[in-house]
Amino acid sequence: MSVHPISTTKAVAQNPAQAGWRLFWMVVLGTAFLVVQSLAAAARPESLAPLAEKVSPAVVNITTSTMVEGRTEPQGIVPEGSPFEDFFREFQDRNRGGNRPRRSSALGSGFVISEDGYIVTNNHVIEGADEIEIEFFPGDGQPQDLLPAVVVGTDPNTDIALLKVEAPMPLTFVKFGDSDTARVGDWVVAMGNPLGQGFSLSAGIVSARNRALSGSYDDYIQTDAAINRGNSGGPLFNMDGDVVGVNTAILSPNGGSIGIGFSMASNVVTKVVGQLKEFGETRRGWLGVRIQDVTDDLAEAIGMANSEGVLITDVPEGPAKEAGLLARDVITSFDGFEVADTRELVRRVGDTEVGKTVRVVVFRDGKTETLRVTLGRREDAVGADASSSEGGNVAPDETEKELLGLTVGAVRDDMREELNLDAGTKGLVILSVDETSGAWEKGLRAGDVITEAGQTKLGSISDLEDQISAARDAGRKSIFLMVRRGGEPRFVALNLDE
Repeated sequence: MSVHPISTTKAVAQNPAQAGWRLFWMVVLGTAFLVVQSLAAAARPESLAPLAEKVSPAVVNITTSTMVEGRTEPQGIVPEGSPFEDFFREFQDRNRGGNRPRRSSALGSGFVISEDGYIVTNNHVIEGADEIEIEFFPGDGQPQDLLPAVVVGTDPNTDIALLKVEAPMPLTFVKFGDSDTARVGDWVVAMGNPLGQGFSLSAGIVSARNRALSGSYDDYIQTDAAINRGNSGGPLFNMDGDVVGVNTAILSPNGGSIGIGFSMASNVVTKVVGQLKEFGETRRGWLGVRIQDVTDDLAEAIGMANSEGVLITDVPEGPAKEAGLLARDVITSFDGFEVADTRELVRRVGDTEVGKTVRVVVFRDGKTETLRVTLGRREDAVGADASSSEGGNVAPDETEKELLGLTVGAVRDDMREELNLDAGTKGLVILSVDETSGAWEKGLRAGDVITEAGQTKLGSISDLEDQISAARDAGRKSIFLMVRRGGEPRFVALNLDE
């Protein structure tokens, strides 16, 4: 038996009021759909041409040239003293220029930030250059000739450089926007000189925020707007025509754009540019501590309720030591800001004015303490010897023992140079690690040196055994170890169930 839609027709006929309401709501929903489509169309401009016309005069191409040593002649082709030696040398000099220096050129991008000629680009665009020339976007009111530029200052840490040109007229410039307001999904436009093709525009969206690549001060905006070689140093604009990033790097297996580009956030760039303009160099705050993130295991071993904060592993000579900060302190707040991890603390400290006295809140021995620290200058501390000696002599320990998946023994004097340890450093050297143990999973390896356990310095294997027993008696699940590798300290919470 086949079923026909006659019952539906009859139902409508029997309920005219219901049919009317159904038609009403269909009209309402259809109207709402059209309104949503209209709003979406309004949110996405039909053309980016007005934006391009507005900002393009401030975008520049940068050409650099550097004198490099000539290629050396291949050795061993003609035996020394051979009658053909002079002939081949003359041939190489004529066809390849011999060993004479030659000039190498490179291309990049930048943008003007003031009418008097300040230009922002990447440090790697102009690094090592003997000559820098700026080409302006063609148009009325723009310099028609290439202008030489001088370097005002550079910051390799953020890959930012500030240049200056002397132009015969006031230059068109762009302003920085607030990169913190950029949202994932916002439209952005990249401009520059990709692959040496001249002024070019590409559009995309913000793909991600707060990306870190390799530097301590990284804060990159990830975008799928096409960025290629030559785009380096060019601006990333929002739809208001404000610069929210400086195009710096791409992730690519072949050197071309695959839709993963990175622009240094403008809120980082503006601070750097301000210091380069005022001082010709950066002046970042320096706290003077070595730090690591707090894991859940470390938090439990320390007695903290959660893993937020930054654990101090070492306090060399510097502002922090003068203020009374100690290794094993956990920094939970810096200058009024909560601290979640090491990356956040490094950026907060670096952005703080040199010489400023700040409040640092630490978790120490089960309670919080507030200390006042007057910051030094990071650049002055670079290269300084930040290592600290534990002092004392290593007690003789004639045995080896396996504990918690580790085979440990006393540090002998003949090991110190190889392990990069000071003459007075006490501790136990890890001789081997069970690869099935939690110690192996935590990254402990042969050659690491355990200098403390349970916040107590170690001089013998019995010291470590005592601390393990004390931790178990206290009902702890893990024990807190300070471990040095190559002289660098870090903390590890090791499971006591091993």
